[in-house]
Amino acid sequence: MSRLFGTDGVRGIANKELTPDLAFRLGFAGAQVLTGEKSHKPIILVGTDTRISCGMLESALVAGITSAGADAFLAGVVPTPGIAYLTRKYNCDAGVMISASHNSYEYNGIKFFASTGYKLPDEIEDQIEQVIDEYQEDISRPIADRIGHRIQKPNSARDYAEHLKRRMSVDLSGMKIALDCANGASFHIAPGIFADLGADVVSIGIEPDGENINLNCGSTDLARLEQTVRREGCDIGIAFDGDADRMLAIDENGTIVDGDGIIAIIAKGMKDRGTLRDNKVCVTVMSNLGLDIFAEQAGITLYKAQVGDRYVLEEMLKSGIVLGGEQSGHIILLEHSTTGDGLLSALALLKTLKFSDQRLSEALSIMKPLPQVLKNAQIANELKKAAMEDEDVKETIVQEEARLKNKGRILVRPSGTEPLIRVMVEGENKKEINIIADRIIDLLTSRYGI
Repeated sequence: MSRLFGTDGVRGIANKELTPDLAFRLGFAGAQVLTGEKSHKPIILVGTDTRISCGMLESALVAGITSAGADAFLAGVVPTPGIAYLTRKYNCDAGVMISASHNSYEYNGIKFFASTGYKLPDEIEDQIEQVIDEYQEDISRPIADRIGHRIQKPNSARDYAEHLKRRMSVDLSGMKIALDCANGASFHIAPGIFADLGADVVSIGIEPDGENINLNCGSTDLARLEQTVRREGCDIGIAFDGDADRMLAIDENGTIVDGDGIIAIIAKGMKDRGTLRDNKVCVTVMSNLGLDIFAEQAGITLYKAQVGDRYVLEEMLKSGIVLGGEQSGHIILLEHSTTGDGLLSALALLKTLKFSDQRLSEALSIMKPLPQVLKNAQIANELKKAAMEDEDVKETIVQEEARLKNKGRILVRPSGTEPLIRVMVEGENKKEINIIADRIIDLLTSRYGI
């Protein structure tokens, strides 16, 4: 049996791969493993994004939690980092977020947080999987008053929003900001946060209908935000994904600024203010070589983790690093949050721009990215391992990398959340690296494609 948990919880097509039955068992097993032997009735906080399937999965998950004897606090629609924060604030024994992040609406996911607000390590996820594998209908369950309660927490999103404004206070007066909330979990709080801090806010992606999350909007599709920035004359555009744990930006000229650029700007600002501990930053192997060049020139040491914000966080905790993140826009500010937080990262970026009295395009001039392309081959999850171990595929990668003549690189890796193998090629010539990426994609799809 393949591992149930991926790099960001359990994820799949709702009601097909991620079924109500599986959600029930995840709730039951998660409650047993994460709450252990408590002298009090355990409490698990549950949040959702705006997908049509969230109500179905929430009901099943909560049934599993309460049938295991734990109380379920229902936060409603709230960003994933909000669950990480509120789990601690409400003294819960664990937190659960129902979301498939940047994926389209037919997908959903369930990810757990420990009482500390951190995502679970592999060994704890393995314990949950073991309980699920051994689950039987005739299992002994609590009865009578030992059954858990379902308790609404209607102020959860507001409590999280107030926390952000306190934690990353910045005067945004005089700034015109375009926000794209991806019709997702931040739609009802993000515009108010930035307006309360003084900004003139133009908002899009704030009309969720259960099916339009991440659809032609948000951090996975920046075209509409770019048009909004240009049309409205905004100083900056900020895009969140469906659960608002990541963000990307658009400068005043309509140029996209990815996670590498945002990390560089925040890192330099923190270094200038003396708050970048030991002048260390953690990124991933996917980060642009231009970030390495910037860091060397700025006197910043870059640590490299494998792709996935959980692995960035592990390296940050191990090496005493306070800033890290991914090119995709997951940015972790460890002195303020236990996980990637798109809203917090956006406020940190704006605070840096305010402190330096620069526009985003000016601040970005510190980093010159090399041309880079990222393309996906659709490969079924069960075929990813065979594709990655295919000798012809490996030989093709070696041959194509030789074409770059030590002035670029190729990174091929399976997605941890989707049936994809991602091919990243970096080099000096944009046309050449596109051709190289296409050759590798064509080989993968011809042999293993869906």
